[in-house]
Amino acid sequence: MNATALGPQVITKENLLKHWQGHRALTRRVIEAFPEKDFFEFSIGGMRTFAQLTSELLAIGAPAMKGIVNRDVKPYAEKLDIGTTKADYLSKWDEATEEINTYWNMLDVADFSQRFNLFGQYEFPIIDNIFYFIDNEIHHRGQGYVYLRALNIQPPFFWEREL
Repeated sequence: MNATALGPQVITKENLLKHWQGHRALTRRVIEAFPEKDFFEFSIGGMRTFAQLTSELLAIGAPAMKGIVNRDVKPYAEKLDIGTTKADYLSKWDEATEEINTYWNMLDVADFSQRFNLFGQYEFPIIDNIFYFIDNEIHHRGQGYVYLRALNIQPPFFWEREL
């Protein structure tokens, strides 16, 4: 069953953005917790490095919000020019956060129930696409937590999502 903006409202548009950005703030702290070398090289069981997972998140959030707002279906492109250091990734993360805020403010609550073909692959109501962005980030951040624990690094507490 798809969520839509047609039923009773249980969360405001502003609170949903705050929720998402809280997750983004926590993911940023996970990125910060990684030693530089391990951010780019450490993995377990053939999974992608946290830098690669972060690249995926950067290829989804802001580009997808731009596509949704402009109703412009573009293919998914994970190969972004992010840079070669953890600081480069953090800078891109911050830029993407601001882009998400900008495009979010261009959405109307009525848009949430409109269908959008995300990256030409997934046609769902916009609200479901947004839930996908959040869920995907939580999933990959969980992988980062496993990596940090394997490196004997205490990850940030998952409930501390303040901006």
